[in-house]
Amino acid sequence: MRPERIETKLRSAGQQDDKKIDLGETALLLAALDRPKVKITPYREHLQKIAEDVQNFIPVGATHNITRRAEALAKVIGNDMGYCGDTLTYNDPQNANFMRIIDRRKGLPVGLAIIYLSIAQKLKWDASGLNFPGHFLIRLGLGPSRIITDPFNKGAECTASDLRKLLQQMFGKEAKIQPNHYTPTSNRDTLIRLLNNIKLRAQESSDFKRAVDMIERMLIIAPKRFNLLYEAGVIYARMGNLKFSAKALKKYLTSNNQIINQDAAKTLLQKVCSKLN
Repeated sequence: MRPERIETKLRSAGQQDDKKIDLGETALLLAALDRPKVKITPYREHLQKIAEDVQNFIPVGATHNITRRAEALAKVIGNDMGYCGDTLTYNDPQNANFMRIIDRRKGLPVGLAIIYLSIAQKLKWDASGLNFPGHFLIRLGLGPSRIITDPFNKGAECTASDLRKLLQQMFGKEAKIQPNHYTPTSNRDTLIRLLNNIKLRAQESSDFKRAVDMIERMLIIAPKRFNLLYEAGVIYARMGNLKFSAKALKKYLTSNNQIINQDAAKTLLQKVCSKLN
């Protein structure tokens, strides 16, 4: 698929209501921007096969049992298909490319979560990512019932005790679970979190071109996330691309009345414009 066609499809997704975004398809299109010569169809068929296997694993009459749903996802995706977290090469960029996650059957928590969430979408189940600190989780819902699972750990169910231990492992024994840790993430936020992993690793290696490319991709699928314009302006200025920096900052400053970094953006824009003149 040509990059232009991929981008057109992504822009269309960016204009959709968040709940209508096809997570798996959009993640595949984002991955295809880096692998335009690779056919997407086999990946689509793979996700469809997983959905069929998950559905077939649940006994007739038990489709409305949330425990059975969680077990089916873990069994098919984690055990049968072998998807798990990459604990050995965690920072490998491949772990955030959805195609390569499928190829290698391993990746980052958010990348693996998109496998689970895309299958839930296909089956029309209630599922969302959770904005848990440092570790992306999934919450399945069915009426008043909720189950939290860990895609990095082959879809294992997480109890309240498990979540406390996970939080304390990352932030120390004094860390406590907060209500916002159970906040569901939107489809856009899930995709942005995936791209943000690539962006951060690019920045760490001083590959600012790659970092700003990820921000531009975020803006394609989330055109109203105006804070990304400021971030793009900062990175473009650091790269020495003053024209693009000024363009991003001007758009940011005229985007709405609730921008966070207004003073910093104005100061940077003045510096950039003074160098352009």
